[in-house]
Amino acid sequence: MFAAEPDAQRQKELVHLVRQDCGSCHGMTLKGGLGPALLPENLRDKPAEGLAATIYYGRPGTPMPPWSQFMSEAEAAWIVDKLMTHFPE
Repeated sequence: MFAAEPDAQRQKELVHLVRQDCGSCHGMTLKGGLGPALLPENLRDKPAEGLAATIYYGRPGTPMPPWSQFMSEAEAAWIVDKLMTHFPE
């Protein structure tokens, strides 16, 4: 999946959001916790579009909230692209 690249400053903000906010449930190293691991080997068989939709819209009836107030759909797709390859430090 190709995702438009946010500018460098926004990339830093999104990485921080994933590491801190998503990390509170998915583990600070993204290896899992309350939520599943977000490592490439765990996401390999998942459709990127579905993962981006989960980030953007959340999963009703689960602890996964929608993040649409904090990012665009394109930014959610960029996060998925990075999570499926190698997420920046």
